Amino acid sequence: MNQYHEEEKLKKAYDSRLFKRLLIYMKPYVWLAAVGVLLLLLSTGLELVGPYLIKMAIDHHIITKISQGLASIALLYLASLILRYLVQVALAYLMQWIGQKVIFDIRMKIFKHLQQLSLSFFDKTPVGRLVTRLTSDVETLNEWFSAGIVSIFGDFFLLSGIVIVMLKTQWKLALVTFSILPVLIIITMYFRLRLRAAYRDIRTRIAKINSYLQENVSGMSVVQIFNREKVNFKKFDELNEQHLEAHLRSIFYYSIFLPSIDIIESIALALILWYGGVQYYADEVTFGVLVLFIQYSQRFFRPISDLTDKYNILQSAMASSERIFLLLDEKPKITNPKSPLHLPHFQGQIEFRNVWFAYKLKSDGTPDYVLKNISFIVNPGEKIAIVGATGAGKSSIINLLCRFYDSTDGEILLDGVNIQNIELAELRRNIGLILQDVFIFSGTVEQNIRLGNRDIPLGRIDRAARDANAFPFINRFPNGFDEPMMERGASLSTGQKQLLAFARALAFDPKILVLDEATSSVDTESELLIQQALIRLMSKRTSICIAHRLSTIQKCDRIIVMHKGEIREQGNHQQLLRQKGIYYRLYQLQFMDQK
Repeated sequence: MNQYHEEEKLKKAYDSRLFKRLLIYMKPYVWLAAVGVLLLLLSTGLELVGPYLIKMAIDHHIITKISQGLASIALLYLASLILRYLVQVALAYLMQWIGQKVIFDIRMKIFKHLQQLSLSFFDKTPVGRLVTRLTSDVETLNEWFSAGIVSIFGDFFLLSGIVIVMLKTQWKLALVTFSILPVLIIITMYFRLRLRAAYRDIRTRIAKINSYLQENVSGMSVVQIFNREKVNFKKFDELNEQHLEAHLRSIFYYSIFLPSIDIIESIALALILWYGGVQYYADEVTFGVLVLFIQYSQRFFRPISDLTDKYNILQSAMASSERIFLLLDEKPKITNPKSPLHLPHFQGQIEFRNVWFAYKLKSDGTPDYVLKNISFIVNPGEKIAIVGATGAGKSSIINLLCRFYDSTDGEILLDGVNIQNIELAELRRNIGLILQDVFIFSGTVEQNIRLGNRDIPLGRIDRAARDANAFPFINRFPNGFDEPMMERGASLSTGQKQLLAFARALAFDPKILVLDEATSSVDTESELLIQQALIRLMSKRTSICIAHRLSTIQKCDRIIVMHKGEIREQGNHQQLLRQKGIYYRLYQLQFMDQK
């Protein structure tokens, strides 16, 4: 399973292709970003003017003991500080606002894309990994859009301004100050490479933790019944330990890197004091210039340190964006036709015509067929059942009918139209699917019946609940239809979930009803309620019922018997018993079990 957990490693710290794709999301906010750049320019100018005003005050007023004009310089300095404060507040809010809006757009696009992907993608992709894409990876991009992509210009502006002013003021002292830069660059490159590897490990570890946590929580009942708590805890401890090690490694590098920058800054300051002092005594520079260089040297190393941080943010953003774009580039295997055919007067006839289907390939590259040359017709209003041993291919027929997968060969027709030529929304709107494991969403009872469809009136929801025999237990809830449901319907019994699923199907009123083991996991009392609801549910609808309990399908118009992916027998209950074939043996086995 490691192949599902390992995060892809970006070969380059900066990828222009990924960067251009990220910038597309900035397009709606380009004018606001331009305002941000202008604010950065203004903030940089205000930061540069402060030390220069101090130089003027020292050289022209303090040393010369000329007090006239000193108050004006002090007021200008105070005004520049206040204005810079206001500009930085506006800039910080603007950039965070842009970052949040961009991340909102990206997160919505990812979620929309996930809903369009085929079920085959989810069969091989852990949920925890997808959660990582929508949370951790997107949040990393948020840091880049909010604190990196525009503010990086501010660091370049400040560096450029300081270099220009220092060179124009006293170029010899400036070159002495800059002599320490090669050492700074070497140290920065050294730690940058190690931090990059540490960040990659962190991303890999958190994805593994999310995947394992989701799996462990979802299967908690199995974990507890088989006493797997200690084993699973040990496994999680290993994953958590690996994540901790990666974080500690990055912390270790930072704990060395940041003091190293401080030492280099101190060395630069010592050089300024030494060479600047010599120049001062030689009357080559004024005391104000010396103070100017000291202040600018402190400001000079800060944006360099910031740029290193921005570089790390860029690396993380590139790695996260690659993983996000790999997900967004995943093409749905099940797509709408270019020119869909509509079924305005849909009757509900189903035909499987020479259908072959394989979920995967064998080791030799040939399809591993689970359905082989399946052909049958279900007439409008007819009720058929599909039976067979586990693995016979019953559920695969349902998956193909709902077009969760496409057949490898052959075709499936509804009212004579190939389902691949029907728009997916229209196809699935006409099919009501009730599974053995009913999924209950977080929300109220009403929301779980209507599933966000505001076109369904409250009266139809109430009637559907009554017809499905779900109204009695719903009515016992303190809030009735407004009763909040726990995650996955934890507060409901299996039978109640099933009745709620029936009410959901009745509310949507599909032309075709598909029941996949709908009564296999309920008690006798619940089964009686479900059987009564089924009579109303299947009335005047084309119905396909998959069941292990043969007692629940005896009244179906026709029974199709599957074996090893093929149709072996067809007929009603009595006809199949008289044949004394596969169905007869299945019936005898269940009858003997009941005895």
